[in-house]
Amino acid sequence: MDRLRAFEVFSAVAARGSFTKAADALDTSPANVTRYVNELEAHLGTRLLNRSSRRLSLTEGGAALFEKLRGILDDVTEAEALATASSVTPKGRLRINAPVSFGILHLAPLWPGFLVKYPEVELDVVLSDRVVDIVEEGYDLAVRISRGGATSLVARRLAASRNVAVASPDYLKRHGVLSTPADLAGHRCIGYSYNVTAEDWHFFDAAGQPVVQKVRFGFHTNNGDTARSAALGGIGITWQPTFIIGQDLKAGRLVPVLPEYRMADIDILAAYPSRRHLSAKVRMMVDYLAQSFTGVPVWDR
Repeated sequence: MDRLRAFEVFSAVAARGSFTKAADALDTSPANVTRYVNELEAHLGTRLLNRSSRRLSLTEGGAALFEKLRGILDDVTEAEALATASSVTPKGRLRINAPVSFGILHLAPLWPGFLVKYPEVELDVVLSDRVVDIVEEGYDLAVRISRGGATSLVARRLAASRNVAVASPDYLKRHGVLSTPADLAGHRCIGYSYNVTAEDWHFFDAAGQPVVQKVRFGFHTNNGDTARSAALGGIGITWQPTFIIGQDLKAGRLVPVLPEYRMADIDILAAYPSRRHLSAKVRMMVDYLAQSFTGVPVWDR
């Protein structure tokens, strides 16, 4: 027996005082209504309704059950209405995870505009370069920096960024310029802790052929802005996305060390657990971010 359905059917009968009227309200047959009520009475081991050819009335137990169910079913109806409204109108708390540098430089300026547009949304933004488990840690959405690796999440591409190996002009003046990736072996490099390739730096030559070079680190950090500052200070060579070092390249504070070689681009993604039953607040945020990064991104202009 479907007990939830049986309770719903019994409540409809009790509220309308008729099996036929309850059947009409539930868009089913009187026979089905009778069956559900009979099964519920058998399950509970008590009579809920007094039946006669002219009249239908609640027993004492039936009246007590109906009173209890009425409040519960009202709560369910209200909850369904709230859930439906949240899928149409952006509202409620929206938890977002994003990388530290990208979050500060390129996402923070966007939040006020979103909140002006959708004032019923409460943003909760957590910045971390660690790849979080969205479902396990309770996030609605994550902005990810990715080279296209496998993921169990649904993701929408927001923008792209170039990766460039760079150093300060002062460092290159003191230690010499580089001609090929093999020259990196004689230089001090600045490492990024979350780089999955660690000591192996990957390039493509002018013909598009991959070149892998092992490097020696003199400095490690888990934050891109810290690596940038170290490079600006002349500590060594690093590679970073242009969303962090784009302005430095334009101003000449940092220069490419291997201009004839390129590194793989990276994608900026909006990732969320599933496309099914996507709430309005997540859907509107993903659309808002995608629109904000339309065209050539500011860091590569």
